[in-house]
Amino acid sequence: MARQPQSPTETRIRKWAKEYQITYVPKRRDALAHDITRLAGDHVELDEVEQLLMALQRQGHLSRREMVRLQARYLRESKS
Repeated sequence: MARQPQSPTETRIRKWAKEYQITYVPKRRDALAHDITRLAGDHVELDEVEQLLMALQRQGHLSRREMVRLQARYLRESKS
């Protein structure tokens, strides 16, 4: 299956990650959060772009609020 073209928000997130040389490195708390949501009956898998957003926030390039807004915009655009 062919990959859809990048949304404007995805393009921006990837550009920032490249500019700041940011990659997502899982932390122990990420594994814990994944296990808790799985045990609660939820299945949450962050894609590469969402992981980059988290990494940008952890490195101080985005506030928590900015990260959440960008994630919401990214998810809205990816549904279209």
